[in-house]
Amino acid sequence: MVNKLSACTSILIGKDASIDGTIMIGRNEDAKAAWPKHMVVHQHGEMPTHFISKETKLELDLPADSARYTATPEWTDKVGVFEEDGINEYDVAMSATESAYSNSLVLGYDPLVEHGLNEEAMVTVVLPYIKTAREGVQRLGNLIAKYGTGETNGVLFADNDEAWYFESGAGHYWVAQRIPDDSYAVVANQLAIQEIDFTDSDNFMFHPGIQEFVDKHNLNPDPTTFNFRKIFGTADRSDAVYSEPRVWIGHQLFSPKQATNEAPESTELPFLMKPDRKLSIFDAQRYLSNHYEGTEFDPIGTGKSGHKYRPISLAKTQESHILQMNRPGANIHWLAMGVAAESTYVPFFAGITDVPAPYKRGKLPAQLNSAYWIFKHVSVLVDSHLHDFLPLLREVQKERNSAAIEMIAKTDREVKTMTGDSRASYLTMQSSGYAIDTLNAYKKLALALITKMTDYCELNFKTDENL
Repeated sequence: MVNKLSACTSILIGKDASIDGTIMIGRNEDAKAAWPKHMVVHQHGEMPTHFISKETKLELDLPADSARYTATPEWTDKVGVFEEDGINEYDVAMSATESAYSNSLVLGYDPLVEHGLNEEAMVTVVLPYIKTAREGVQRLGNLIAKYGTGETNGVLFADNDEAWYFESGAGHYWVAQRIPDDSYAVVANQLAIQEIDFTDSDNFMFHPGIQEFVDKHNLNPDPTTFNFRKIFGTADRSDAVYSEPRVWIGHQLFSPKQATNEAPESTELPFLMKPDRKLSIFDAQRYLSNHYEGTEFDPIGTGKSGHKYRPISLAKTQESHILQMNRPGANIHWLAMGVAAESTYVPFFAGITDVPAPYKRGKLPAQLNSAYWIFKHVSVLVDSHLHDFLPLLREVQKERNSAAIEMIAKTDREVKTMTGDSRASYLTMQSSGYAIDTLNAYKKLALALITKMTDYCELNFKTDENL
């Protein structure tokens, strides 16, 4: 079975671990270097009551009442929708999925299901029908237990009270863990959840038959505990160079005092960590934009090990998002189109009714009336002369980040007294205004870079200025 694996990187931050009491879940969607994404707002009640997956042919009857929600589908639904991430009208956030791998022993007893529920459909059949993060975990778990899945995946959920990380470990079996309020987690294409406490329903959820399944087939290498990662996951050389270094760098960024003895290829990195300081939205963005800056492993640095490990931010990122919950004004769906390190996170408020037209456009080949391609255009121009052009990009990113905080603070003040349609209209206007201003800033930067490049041609010669 050949599936599209979205080889992503994820972050989850509890409300007491953040600088402003917000909960953040975020992820890079990594698959293809040139594969446009759109952003859409599905209105309340617009979803069909019967769903057929174009990828796996799974058919599902859905509830008649669907919530409004944001999403980032593919530019084409030829092989499925892949909506990936969003916030619904009940202030529940979902991001799917973090691709992972199960070991052969587990898959021998519970194989992946060819016509099951995969990444392609998860947001579409779950997010419009849930009112809490826990409901999201339970709905997804019930669907996978009943219909199976053809992939090993991690899924992120959050609401205004808590964040959860869900993992499927085989064709039908799954677990989920609540992120403690004072902690964070970073995940990179491995099964990450470790010890499960089956008596702690506040912090763990799971397939009701998972213990019996593991015991029946003698799958647990250490029966004194139930370590989901070690029972269901992998720990091979590909993990050491592809996955573990991305977890390591997250710990180095946020918990350097605790992580002094950690190594990039360690197989024992903890799932949950407490940060050495409170984390902001820009810390989450910094992690998802990271490529080992300041270390010998930076692929655009000068170290000899620049391509030893897979970076977090890379050319194959289609979009990067952070879903920021428990905010005093409105929750925010932050979206960076293309390579996160060379893009800007645009804040779209939960509760908006629409997004600007360029964010709903984009196909192959490239078209420069599309938000995705506008950001990618700057990205490839900067890549062509990285040493000269990267500082110019950083100036635009810095200005846009400051403008985002200013706009959000103003919006938070204004919406305190707003309700209903007037609130939705104002949130839509504020989100759209910033989104368009950011596109214009990138268009302006692209023209400046092209102008500078005109004298970089190899067909050049230094002549006497008097001739």
